[in-house]
Amino acid sequence: MDSGRRGTGERPGRVGVLALQGDVREHVAVLESLGAEVSLVRTPAQLAEVDGLVLPGGESSVIDKLTRLFGLREPIIERIGAGMPVYGTCAGLILLADRILDGLPTQLSFGGMDVDVRRNAFGSQVDSFESMLDVPHLGEPPVHATFIRAPVVERVGAGVQVLARVDDRVVAVEQGVLLGTSFHPEVDGETRFHRRFLEHVAHVSGS
Repeated sequence: MDSGRRGTGERPGRVGVLALQGDVREHVAVLESLGAEVSLVRTPAQLAEVDGLVLPGGESSVIDKLTRLFGLREPIIERIGAGMPVYGTCAGLILLADRILDGLPTQLSFGGMDVDVRRNAFGSQVDSFESMLDVPHLGEPPVHATFIRAPVVERVGAGVQVLARVDDRVVAVEQGVLLGTSFHPEVDGETRFHRRFLEHVAHVSGS
């Protein structure tokens, strides 16, 4: 599969974190702890240098606006279409969804995952909570998951695999090399989702 990465002389396997808004440092720390070479992505040129991208938690409508302002929206959509692995947490999951059920009037997503997502489905900031999730694809032990103004996946397309649920509500999904979680593994010392993302990157980039 072609990741859409331009030849740059960089070794395969460099990953980026979209660094316009949100919990960027936490993702960088987890990825670097796993031995990844990590770049901050704020421009199309920086995006062209990476083989995979993390979309961090934050405010999905703000990230949407900033990617348009910085000229990143179309390049990200093109790279997703070309097969670049992407991992989105919370707001990042919203941005990967083909449809946002309750987005702001002008809000757009990048799309790529055949899912419908509802923003802030668990309530406001004061309704944040933690839960232990069984994620069979990741094995034992259960995942310690932190939900902060978290979205929920309300429709899952035929090609989408459900990885985790909370009370029958879908909170983790995967479609090919696209991975999304409603919660924030990066704040809990949970590395298995990032490791899974890096496995996708290694497979696509041939490293």
